[in-house]
Amino acid sequence: MTDVRELFKEWRKDPEYVREYEALAEEFAIAGAIIAARAHAGLTQEELAQRMETTQSVIARLEGGRTRPSTRTLERIARATGTRLKISFEANRPAGGP
Repeated sequence: MTDVRELFKEWRKDPEYVREYEALAEEFAIAGAIIAARAHAGLTQEELAQRMETTQSVIARLEGGRTRPSTRTLERIARATGTRLKISFEANRPAGGP
């Protein structure tokens, strides 16, 4: 059986894979932040959906990174989870940098 970690190491050597992976980094970060806010509030997807007056499937799509939320949706998530929405801009890392 192939070890996923070994496959990942090989894929990371492919410039096209690295470009595509990095292009999704922002979406992964947003999805991760939504999951973290929900978990911190101790809510299930269904409970968060009820607080936002939407459906569990909408929350699943947001957490899966398949839907890019609007700022308004992010504000609703913050209110529903008792958190504060903070958006920031960061400098790009130089090519090949850490």
